[in-house]
Amino acid sequence: MKIAVYCGSRSGSDPQFARAAEELGAYFGSHGIDVVFGGGHVGLMGIVADAVLAYGGKVFGVIPEHLRDRELAHPGLTELLVVADMHERKAKMAELADGFVALPGGIGTLEEIFEAWTWGQLGFHHKPCALYNVDGFYDPLLAMAQRMEETGFLKQEYIDMLVLAHTPEQLVDGFSRYRPPHEKWS
Repeated sequence: MKIAVYCGSRSGSDPQFARAAEELGAYFGSHGIDVVFGGGHVGLMGIVADAVLAYGGKVFGVIPEHLRDRELAHPGLTELLVVADMHERKAKMAELADGFVALPGGIGTLEEIFEAWTWGQLGFHHKPCALYNVDGFYDPLLAMAQRMEETGFLKQEYIDMLVLAHTPEQLVDGFSRYRPPHEKWS
């Protein structure tokens, strides 16, 4: 299994975010779960990659030329794919991954998981999408999704398609039990 990990290029203000990223990476590495990620050595991205590698796992980075040229590329990956831009990066990551998870992060993290979630809703893929909800980080987002449902912009089944996890075991279990919803326009 290969899981695309979306997360911060910073570590955040609370050390628990880094601990959670390291714990998840260690779990993946020690359980034969490969990681596809943005290819950087900084922030939570670098922490996850380092932990996966330290525990014997494989890590596949996908980084745009512009970011590689700024010396942000992780030097010790199983494989680093250099692409032209962010659009190509996301498409390649989606192609390589069997599922998607967002750890805490900023607007780039949200943009990436939202796109994967939207593609799943539209039936462009049938892969699970997850929020790794460290200390309730994604609770406000989930409240917004509920507001979208209450006001008629989003069906509950598309909220329910998100796997919510606080531990690596919950994440992997959620992925194994995942069943895609009906496509939005079918």
